[in-house]
This record gives sequence, C-alpha cells and structure tokens, in this order.
Amino acid sequence: MHTPDISIVVPLFNEEESLPELVDWIEKVCGEHGYVHEIIMIDDGSTDDSWKVITELSQQYSAVKGIKFQRNYGKSAALNEGFKAAAGNVIITMDADLQDSPDEIPELYRMITADGFDLVSGWKKVRYDNAITKNLPSKLYNAVNRSISGIKLHDMNCGLKSYRRNVVKSIEVYGEMHRFIPVLAKAAGFRKIGEKVVVHRPRKYGHSKFGWERFINGFLDLLSIQFVSRFGKKPMHFFGLWGVLMFLVGFIMTAWLVVERLMVGVNYGLTNKPPFYIALAAMIMGTQFFLAGFTAELISRSAADRNHYLIEAKLGLEK
Repeated sequence: MHTPDISIVVPLFNEEESLPELVDWIEKVCGEHGYVHEIIMIDDGSTDDSWKVITELSQQYSAVKGIKFQRNYGKSAALNEGFKAAAGNVIITMDADLQDSPDEIPELYRMITADGFDLVSGWKKVRYDNAITKNLPSKLYNAVNRSISGIKLHDMNCGLKSYRRNVVKSIEVYGEMHRFIPVLAKAAGFRKIGEKVVVHRPRKYGHSKFGWERFINGFLDLLSIQFVSRFGKKPMHFFGLWGVLMFLVGFIMTAWLVVERLMVGVNYGLTNKPPFYIALAAMIMGTQFFLAGFTAELISRSAADRNHYLIEAKLGLEK
C-alpha cells in the first residue's frame, strides 16, 4: 500500500447535512490532481446521524476513514487523534461545515512540497461572519496573538491548514490548544510557517458551535503555551529564580532593619515599621515560589497522559 500524498483531517460535531457534499468535493479535487489521499473524519460525540453518514461514505469511497468519540471532547482532541492516525506526507485540516473550500487543497499541498514550508495557515481575508460579534473580536484576538507569540499570521485560528508530516507527529494538541498549533509548532522547532489567503464561504448548513468565551479562553491558553514552551521542561528556572530573588530582597530588608535596631536601641520599634512586614512577606513568598518550582520539577518528570479519549468505533483504521 502506497503512502498517501495527502491526509485530510476533518473534525466534526453534528454536521450530518454537509458531509456528503464535502466528501464529494474533496474526491473531485483529489481525483483531478491525481493525489493518493485519505480522508479521516473524527466524529466528536455527535448527537445527530453524522457517524451513520460517515459509515455510508466509507462504503462509497475507499479513502474515507473515521474515528468516533464516545462523547464530546472538543476540537483539539479530535485533531490530536486525527494527527496520530494520519499516514500522508502532507496533512491538511479543514472544518466540516463547508466554509472551508477543498479547492484550496492543491495550493496548500504545493506550498509544503515545493516551497518548503513546515506549516501553512489559511487567512480568511474576506469573511461572511457578523462584523461585530465575530470579525472585530477575531482581529483583536489575532493582533494580541501576533504580539505575544511573534508569529505573524493574520488568522491563527483558521481551521484550513497544511502541515509537513513530521510537524503533526511532533506536537501534542490538548485542551483548547487547536487555536495555537502554529505556536506549538514553533515551540517544537519548526520555523518556516507561512500563510495563504483562502476563500471563506457562507455557512450552508447548521450553526456555529463556538461562542464569545473562546476569546477569553484563547488568550489564557496562549499565555499557558508561552509559559509551558519556555519552562515546561525546566519549571525551577522560573519559580526558583523569582523565589530566590524575593527571598533575597526580604532577607536584605530584614538584615537592614536588624542593624538599625541594634544601632538605635530598644526604642526603635521594629515590629511597628511597615518594611518589617514587607520583608517578612517577601521571604515567605520567596520560599513558596521555590517550593512550587521544586514540586513542578517532580511533576514534570512523571506527568500522566493528557490525551486519553474513549473511542467508540473506527473505520478503515487500526483498532
């Protein structure tokens, strides 16, 4: 069996109406370009007939494979399982709601194989979402992302992306980290990250599964990624440094107050001075920071598996 040129990973939740049209379109594009391909559809605990539709499509098209979660875990979990199952040299992700166009596949593939990019992210320059509730918050959100991460992408959260195989095999997507896969890739050492303007199509079926909370959660997740990528393997370098500095500040202040007390005498009133309590608090907090770093070091050396999901069924993939 030949290694696929492309693995197309499609996470989905309650998208039964759009799936036949999406798969027909992907098959048409891949057939026209002669790609050996596979379509991995991850049903994230849908409550409609999405899995039934996927099963029927797998009987119609040999390229269609499926993973069904026993319950809803979220898009990051779906992508993580899809990445693990993908066998292609290039992996392309897209949403199942038909707002991502399969016609973008050839250029996304070419930018990886010919231009040498490790990752190419779509940029929905013209959007059909609500300008106030979606577009404006998204622009602000991406501006903050660019500032913090240093990755100059206009639309980091776009679901339409292409990856070199070793990128998706080198990163772990968990929680809500699917919004920051370029940041995870950069932290793993992949520096050639590009961008392509892609078509954003109006939603044809269903409704958006994401609300306002994704912007707040996304900002917190970005801070988490930045911290973990710098100090995840060496937490003592962060906590220990600040702990030692705070303890030293408190110790020096205490030493100075004691010297003054000895020079002035019993009328100095050491415990009546605010610097005494500031010094005491600094020493206590410094000790706590140091102990937190030590505890984090122990935890990081024996971290439990974060990506264990209950999978109810698989199609065309190893059980």
